Amino acid sequence: MSVIAELLKLLIPAGLVLYGMYLTVRVMIDREFRQKQEEVRSRNSEAITPIRLQAYERMTLFLERISPNNLLLRLANGAPTALDLQQLLLRDIREEFNHNLSQQIYMSQPTWDLITSAMNEVMALINQAAAEVPPEAPAIDLSKRIFDKVIQQNAQPVGPALRAVKEEVQQTFM
Repeated sequence: MSVIAELLKLLIPAGLVLYGMYLTVRVMIDREFRQKQEEVRSRNSEAITPIRLQAYERMTLFLERISPNNLLLRLANGAPTALDLQQLLLRDIREEFNHNLSQQIYMSQPTWDLITSAMNEVMALINQAAAEVPPEAPAIDLSKRIFDKVIQQNAQPVGPALRAVKEEVQQTFM
């Protein structure tokens, strides 16, 4: 019995020391792992932040470019008839959208939904105005009808989306 008692006197403190060392090493490894994760996040954030800001800038520019006022000022002289202008306006909106489609990964889903909704509203407004003007009418007639519809709505169709983009930038980066 005394041999077992002597052996236990040695093994129990040695086991406790070993367990203490295990816990200490484990805490140190966990701390090191968390520090490495923070470093990686920090480096990723430094790289992604400018790209995200650029995405918000591009979507703001997209919304401004498809605003009926800006769209008509930019493209009204490019078509002789109302039908040609309608097609030109719709094609330009689609091309702008497709060009900026990848920017959606940098913004929240509700903001992206507002952007696509604004684009669809502008396209619907153009189509509604075009339905009220004969296809062979001069393009200026369609332009006037689109302006009339915007005035009737008393709001720009891209307004809510622009506000959402600005708010998201302010919440995210300021």
